[in-house]
Formats: sequence, structure tokens, C-alpha cells
Amino acid sequence: MASPKNEGFLTDQQREVLKIAVQNAEVLSTSPSPRSPTSSVLLQELYKNGGGGNGAGGGGGAKAPGAGPKHVRRCHSGKLVKVKKDGGGGKGTWGKMIDTDFDPCLDQIDPNDPNYDSGEEPYELVGATICDPFDDYKKSVVNIIEEYFTNGSIEAVISDLKDLGFGEYRNYFVKRLISMAMDRRDKEKEMASVLLSSLYSTVLSSVQISQGLMMLLESIDDLALDIPDAPEMLAVFISRAVVDDILPPAFIGRARKLLPETSKGAEVLKIAEKSYLTAPHHAELLERRWGGTTRLTVEEVKKKIIDLLKEYAENGDTAEACRCIRELRVPFFHHEVVKRAITLAMEKPESEAKVLKLLKEANEENLISPRQVSKGFCRVQESLDDLSLDIPSAKTAFNSLTKKAVSEKWLDPSFISLASANGEVSDGEHAKLRRFKEEVVTIIHEYFSSDDIPELIRSLEELALPEYNPIFIKKLITLAMDRKNREKEMASALLAALSMEIFTTDDVVNGFTMLLESADDTALDVLDASDELSLFLARAVIDDVLAPLNLEEISNKLPPKSSGTETVTMARTLASARHAGERLLRCWGVNTGWQVEDAKDKIVKLLEEYEAGGDLGEACRCIRDLGMPFFNHEVVKKALIMAMEKKNDKMIDLLSECFSEGLITINQLTKGFMRVRDGMDDLALDIPIAREKYGSYVTRAKEDGWLLASFA
Repeated sequence: MASPKNEGFLTDQQREVLKIAVQNAEVLSTSPSPRSPTSSVLLQELYKNGGGGNGAGGGGGAKAPGAGPKHVRRCHSGKLVKVKKDGGGGKGTWGKMIDTDFDPCLDQIDPNDPNYDSGEEPYELVGATICDPFDDYKKSVVNIIEEYFTNGSIEAVISDLKDLGFGEYRNYFVKRLISMAMDRRDKEKEMASVLLSSLYSTVLSSVQISQGLMMLLESIDDLALDIPDAPEMLAVFISRAVVDDILPPAFIGRARKLLPETSKGAEVLKIAEKSYLTAPHHAELLERRWGGTTRLTVEEVKKKIIDLLKEYAENGDTAEACRCIRELRVPFFHHEVVKRAITLAMEKPESEAKVLKLLKEANEENLISPRQVSKGFCRVQESLDDLSLDIPSAKTAFNSLTKKAVSEKWLDPSFISLASANGEVSDGEHAKLRRFKEEVVTIIHEYFSSDDIPELIRSLEELALPEYNPIFIKKLITLAMDRKNREKEMASALLAALSMEIFTTDDVVNGFTMLLESADDTALDVLDASDELSLFLARAVIDDVLAPLNLEEISNKLPPKSSGTETVTMARTLASARHAGERLLRCWGVNTGWQVEDAKDKIVKLLEEYEAGGDLGEACRCIRDLGMPFFNHEVVKKALIMAMEKKNDKMIDLLSECFSEGLITINQLTKGFMRVRDGMDDLALDIPIAREKYGSYVTRAKEDGWLLASFA
């Protein structure tokens, strides 16, 4: 029998620990913290010393008096709970030190318990996606663009993009900027174009811009679902980038090879090339395409250019001048800088060296592109005659500047021969030309006020300078384009009158040629100058001032693929369209002659009166009083039809007389015969002998010489 001292297989030390534990049971049950130091120490001590009995600690003896139940653990609420032994130990052991599958204390954690500690909660692994830098970049780019559309600060965009880094992703910035602008107003579209131009060479490269636009071309099908006119807008953005010299023109050809022919991307490139980049004066038109809300006006830009050149001529600070040119943010208009700089050098020879230095440095820094330099020199060359009135040595000075620019390799050598071909004129000739220009400006202004054509003709005859007639035509149309539609109509009417009185066809051809050669300069002041010039040309053809072949002659005198040749092509299309006479009669929105329907009624009445026994001379006078020489083909048509109906050749006699007097031209006669021929099928239903009669009329007209022998 075991001694009392060793009862229950416990050592004296174990009994002492157990006694202390029993005495503190009540204290533990009401303790404010389940993790109190006392309880922790006691439990640790108990685990440390309670693993064995007297021997190996593996036997299962009797329970110690006063001991609690086996496998008991206290939870957070202070309750004692039974814990499954889970095979952690053998008979007579305390079980496992750590329960791995089930923890009743943790399982019963109450978050509402005042003693709740989140650290007691079991750890849980939460899945998370790997962060992609490109995703962060896309979010940042959207914020940058939104802020720019709000505050318009280009400097802030430059700073933000540089701070953001990831230069390899900037092609996405180009794509995102344009796609966001497409879904906004014209103001934001213009801001996007300006921003791209400003970021070029500092933040964006031409390659990155090309890549961004290529991404847009490839995704334009998706964009078009949300923005129906996305293809048209993207075509404008691409054209604007080419005009702004931030995208090479060759981009369109390269991109076309990478896209399917039937794709919307290929359609975008076609629109950009055909509708914008080949249009006359496309640079000025594209610059105003979005309304130009963030740009300076043309006049403001010109004034800034003049001011910066004057300041540069005084201080000679090339770096400052280049900075001012760059801040204008009008790379497509740098030819104006070149033109003004050359003009300054011719006006003030002492500033020539500074001007050459500025232009050379601007070209070497790619601030002013070679194309803009060439265009600037070309504009000066075209206006040398006018410059020579104020600067007698202008041509000599221009030739000298051209040679120096070519020798310094920032101007194409072909300009030497072009400049030298202009030659020089005497001082006396300059003075005479200057006086003539001053006189004709006064004469034209008086005509616009009085509408008195005979008085104007007398004034021109008094000047007695027929060699300057082309210059008069140029001045007349230039002044009319800068006025209202009334003056434009008056100019066309005057041109028709002068061609019959004192001007030759060569005068008119040379006058229009001079106009078209300086069309680029005119377009800077008159936005739609090209359209208006084409109307003046087409109206001249309709009025028989020019023959259709004269348009080809004018075109041959102009540089190929120039804005002038495009204007001539447009005029040819207008003049050859169906009902061109009626349309061009109203081309200025006003009409100084009869309305078309009234004119047709009057033609029928005068022909009926003549057929009833009227006088041939009176009939010719009535036709002349109509004042519509471009509409005389209607007289021819009505006369031929009436002759067929009445079976009376009296009408053919009238046409022959009109041709003899020069009242109806061979062009109008031919046009009238063609109109009858085109409607012959309908005529033959009412007039069975129409074809026979028409053939006899054609034969007589050819014999009398008022129809060409080649007419069929």
C-alpha cells in the first residue's frame, strides 16, 4: 500500500502544485483575462511536471483527491470544457500538448466579449491577384487626361508623364487620349491635337505616336459601335498629325499594308488621304477643323511672329527666339516665320546675318522642318513683285539669301535656279506698276459702291496700261473675296463685261494664273479662298469669259500637285456638272440677273414674238438685254425645238445672226445642240420628223461655221 505521502502516484512536488491549482480554481473562473500570467504559469508547470507517475509515467493509477476531470481546458468565457484526447498519449498521460484538428477555445471566440482580442482569431490565407504595372499605368493615364481636359495645362501633363515613367507604354497614352477625345466636344478634340503636338520630341517620339494611331486603326471597328463617326474623326486626327509634322506622311502607306483592304482602318486612311491631306489649303482647314478653340487666330500668330523677330533683331538671342517659336505651338505655320524672317533681312540688311543664324539653328534643331523652310522661301519668291514695290533690291537680296541658305545646307539647291529666273526690273517699271495698283484699287472700290460698269471701263481706258490687265483681274477678285457675296457677284459680272469690251482671253488666263500662284497667301486671310477661286473660274467658263480648254492651259502653268492645280480641277468639275449654269448663277447666294424660270419664260416669249413676224435686230436686242450670256444655250435649245414644231427655218436664221454678232458663242451653240440631241427620244414622240430636222440643222450650222466640224 502506498504511503500517504506518495498517494495516487503523485510526488510531493506534484501534490503541492495541484493543491495550489485547486485553491485558485475560484480565482481562475472569475479572472478578467483568460491569458493571465498566473494561470499560464500554473498550466505550464502542470504540463511540465504532470507527464509521468512514480515510474515511467505510463501507468494509469487512481485519481488524485480533489483533482478536476481529465482533459479539461478553459475557454475565453471562463468555462471548462472537455477535450477529446485524440490518441495523443498513452494510459496515465496528459494527452497531446497541442490539439491540431479541433480547438474549442478558438471555436467559441465571441467578438462581442469585452475581452475579445482579434489576435486570437485563426489565421486565414486570402487570395490576391498579382499587380500588373500596365494596369496601374492605364488608370493613371486616364486621370492625367481627365485633368488636362479640365484645366488645359500642358505643362502638368508633361510633368505627370515624366513622373509616371513607363516610357515603353506611351503609345497607349496616344491611343487613350484620342479615344477619350472622340467621345467629347470639339474643344477636347482640339485640345488633344494640341497636346500631341506639344508632347512631340519632349515626351513622345514619332514612333510612339505612330504605334498609338496604329492601335486605334486596328480597334476602330469596336470604337465605331459606340461612336458612329469615329472613322471620320480618326482620319482628321491622323491628317492633323501629318500637318503638324509629328507624323511622317509615309505612315499612311505603311499602315495601309498592315490592314485588310475591307477593314474600317483602311477606310480611315483613305478618308485622311483623299478628303484632307490632298485638299487645297488643307493645313489651314485642318487647323480649324475642331473650331481652333485652344489656338491663336492667324492674325494673332502673325503678330507674335513679327514681335519675336523684331526682338531677336535687337538682342540676337537665338535660344530665346527658338523658345518663342516653339511656344507658339503652330509647327504647320512655321513657313510664316521663314517668310517674315527673310522679309526682315531684305528690309534691314544689317540683320541678315542674325536671320540666317536663326533659321539655320531652327532647322538643325528640327524646330522648323525642311518642308516648312522650303514653303517659306517659296512664298517669298511668289510675292517678290509686290515686295519689290517697297524694297527695290528685293530680288537681288532674295537671290543672295537663297545662295547662302543652300551653301549652309538647310535649303534645297533647286531654289537657286527658281530665284534667279525672276530677274530684275527697272526702278521706272516699279514706279509705274505701283501707281497702277494704287489707281485700280480706287477704281474697284468705286465700282463696288456705284455698280457702274461703263464708268469703270472708261477709267481703265484712261490709264492706258493694257499690259497690266492681268494684275487688274487679280486685284478685282482678291478684293471681292474679302467682301460680301454682293461684291463677288459684281466682280463676276464685271469680268464678263470686260472680256467683251477691252480684255483678251490671254489677259484673263494670266490674271487667274497669278491668283492661283499666290493662293496660299490668300488662304491665310480668306479661309475658303480655294473654294471661292474655283467658283470664280467656273463662273468665267459659264459666262464664256474662258473656254474649258483655258482651264487646262492655266493648270499647265502651275506647279504639279499644287493647291492651284487642285482649284482648277475643282472648277472644271463645277463647270461640267449638270445644270451648272443655273447653279453658278446663284453661287454667291445673290442674283443680279433674272431668275432662271423668269429667264426661260422671257426666252419663249421673245422667240414666239420673233416667229410671229418680229424684227431680227429686235430679237437680238432682247437676247442681249437678258444679261445672261452663260444661259444662251437655252435660247439655242428653245429655238431649235420651235423650228422643228413650226417647220420654219426662221429660227435657224436668228441663231446664225446671233453667232455673226458675237452674241451667242460657239460654246453656247454647241451646248444647246447637245441638249436637244440628249432629249431626242422624248422629242421624237411629239415631233416625228425631229431627228431628220435636227440632222439638217447640224449640217447647216457646220457649213456656216457656227458649229465645229467635229461635232457629231
